[in-house]
Amino acid sequence: MKKSISYQYQAQYSVSHEPTFQEKEIWLVLHGYGQLAEFFLRKFQGFDSPDRLFVAPEATNYGYLDGFSGRVGANWMTKHERETAIRNNHRFLDLLMGELLSQYLERPKINVLGFSQGAATATRWGSRWIGEVNLLVLWAGGFAQDMILEDAREKFSKTKFTLVLGDQDEFITPESIEIQHQLIKNLGKAVKKLTFSGGHEIDIEMLSRILDSNE
Repeated sequence: MKKSISYQYQAQYSVSHEPTFQEKEIWLVLHGYGQLAEFFLRKFQGFDSPDRLFVAPEATNYGYLDGFSGRVGANWMTKHERETAIRNNHRFLDLLMGELLSQYLERPKINVLGFSQGAATATRWGSRWIGEVNLLVLWAGGFAQDMILEDAREKFSKTKFTLVLGDQDEFITPESIEIQHQLIKNLGKAVKKLTFSGGHEIDIEMLSRILDSNE
């Protein structure tokens, strides 16, 4: 007979600078499968400023990337105990953002970028988070297929969406594009679609365009 127990757990996150709590915008950036937050954040470090804080939470499921030693990566979930992992992700992100925002006298603009597996995690979490997301960028990934559309329509009513894909991304298939097309149609929201020349990666030039256009 399988049972479960709840206990206090310590999770990690990285920030682009020590928060002053005077920033005008926060970018919550969620890494992809097999990555670590501190290295993922390096892609955004060049865009850090006194008015812009990047926050990169690290998924709490870890594993060796090759065999039984060497480099370690984190993932937001696997098929094993998937629903439990999703609930844990939500609690982690709720607590992180709640504690961070509680220290601001003037609430900053909240933008979220999810890369690869982090994109689906971002949509699941954002569609039920108590706060409001200004811009949601889904990079090399898309909306979670199990996202509750009724909740998402209401929660994302004022949220802007941007979908970014590399034209040589080996993980993007015609089938996955069609699934996302249908999800977007069912969501009933306009989505800005951007394409860059490259693969399954964060393209710095494209990232700069997105950040500059959101200022």
